[in-house]
Amino acid sequence: MMLWAVLIVLALIAFWMIGTYNQLVKMRQNVRESWAAIDTELRRRYDLIPNLVETVKGYASHEHDTLEDVIKARNSAISSAATPEAQAGAQNLITGALGKLMALSEAYPQLKANENFNQLQQELTDTETRISQARRFYNANVREFNSMTETFPTVLIANSFGFKPQAYFGIEDPAAFEPVAVKFNSSQPQQEAPQTLKLNVEEKEKSH
Repeated sequence: MMLWAVLIVLALIAFWMIGTYNQLVKMRQNVRESWAAIDTELRRRYDLIPNLVETVKGYASHEHDTLEDVIKARNSAISSAATPEAQAGAQNLITGALGKLMALSEAYPQLKANENFNQLQQELTDTETRISQARRFYNANVREFNSMTETFPTVLIANSFGFKPQAYFGIEDPAAFEPVAVKFNSSQPQQEAPQTLKLNVEEKEKSH
């Protein structure tokens, strides 16, 4: 009787280990797939930048430093490792450079009225929005996976089979990705928004 009890316990432990391992594999795959979605949008962003620079150059060719900064930031991002850690800093450089490039349109009315410039600007804005959405989805998967790998007893399986916590993309503090706190102390609800690294030229995340 004791032998059967031991066998049953061992069988339950084995089933739990197999189930936990499979769940970790699935969650890790979700993280990888959601990062691939971000990478796709980033590459679309890279493809738009040269056309945008060429259009601006036609009206503000003497703004050499600004145009060169955008190209340098783009090339640096392309050559950076395709990891969240490497891309976060690279994307911030692109954002800053693009911000200066877009500001030129205020000084050059003909550029601001150029149809091609406006179309490229809109395509870039749409791409930024998709990057923001993909980033949120990726970070949600990372948070779920990291929570799974860092809690007991799942951490035992994670450590044994090499499941490492994944890096967030676009936020300074992983704790900031926790659900926002809504306060009802005042007459109107207030929401504590997480601090994020700026990936959007026009900060369209604030509208989502």
